[in-house]
Amino acid sequence: MTTSFRLLNKNILLLTICQGLYLTNNVTFLAINGLVGFTLTPIPWIATLPLMAYVFGAAISTIIVAKVQEKYGRKRSFQFALLIAVIAALICAYAAYSKSFTLLIIGTAVAGYYSANGLLYRFVAPELTHPSLKEKAVSLVLAGGLMGGILGPNFSSWTKDLFDTQFLGAYLILTIAGILGIFMMQWIDFPDDYRTNKSSDTGRPLREIIMQPVFIVALIGTSLGYGVMNLMMAGTPLAMQVCGFTFASTAQVLQYHVIGMFAPGFFTGHLIKRFGPLMIMGIGASLNFISLFIMLSGSDLMHFIAALFLLGVAWNFLFNGSTILAISVFKPEEKNKVEATINFCVFGTMAVSSFSSGALVTTQGWQFLNIGTLVPTVIVSCALVWLYLNRARFSLK
Repeated sequence: MTTSFRLLNKNILLLTICQGLYLTNNVTFLAINGLVGFTLTPIPWIATLPLMAYVFGAAISTIIVAKVQEKYGRKRSFQFALLIAVIAALICAYAAYSKSFTLLIIGTAVAGYYSANGLLYRFVAPELTHPSLKEKAVSLVLAGGLMGGILGPNFSSWTKDLFDTQFLGAYLILTIAGILGIFMMQWIDFPDDYRTNKSSDTGRPLREIIMQPVFIVALIGTSLGYGVMNLMMAGTPLAMQVCGFTFASTAQVLQYHVIGMFAPGFFTGHLIKRFGPLMIMGIGASLNFISLFIMLSGSDLMHFIAALFLLGVAWNFLFNGSTILAISVFKPEEKNKVEATINFCVFGTMAVSSFSSGALVTTQGWQFLNIGTLVPTVIVSCALVWLYLNRARFSLK
């Protein structure tokens, strides 16, 4: 007799909504911080410095988050991060109002703490359902970002001129989203909700874990896949402004991009379960190349929409596949230090790509930035080909 397990339970559903709120925050920051920064500094090439501060703040928060989760559990850590998100949004709102570029950088750096927590939601998903459904659980929770893909760009566009200070309304909307997230998180039952006096030095040494070839490929896929996506996404608002598009058009492009990032989540888990993570990651890398070709072929609105949409789908396949690949090579007692390591690498790559995007667009041009994405995409592809050819050694599909 075969026992069937239910994927969509209360905990998964609420975590999926929290993922949507997290991406609403994330997408809004990516959509407007470069533009706000552009209006607050006389030096155009540092306009995306607030975006770099956002992901740099997340990178340095990863170790702190691991310690907080170890001591207080998932729920309290996530709720505290949401409170930080509210405070950060208020700081950014005041920065825009007072026209302080420095304060905007501080606010976005503080918001990075929330981002470091939000990126852990995908690792939590398998803990809230049966192990046989882990691929689908990760994919479904990530699909919650679709809500952010719809709300983030639209809220930014609708509230752009709500006050005399542009985008002040968007920051204030994020405070509401953070408060809502705190209440949502309260109703989720985490299996390790509260833990104290437990050493983080459990399981194998971190060096031994990260030196596994499968883990290295997963880390390359996650970090560089995210880096390529972030490089293009962070540079898009500035590039479209240079090309003469309105912010409404930019919001439309970002909406299609984020839909591409998260809509496949409703079926990516099924594909990974059937074909294995390597095959899906390979398709993701191929879509990155196609997206690049489209973007290099022109700069009309449809070029931006098509390229950014495919870039989003490529990220989804790479990120989902890499997550499942990583989960397969570490033990539950090793999760805090391993998750922190993965996210530190992701945010470190994003910090470089966030700052580089603004500098490249304003000094070298949009086309040069696109060509620059070739290098990390080729590295990811080579790593996947090597692991695929050696998959029998590691019992992979």
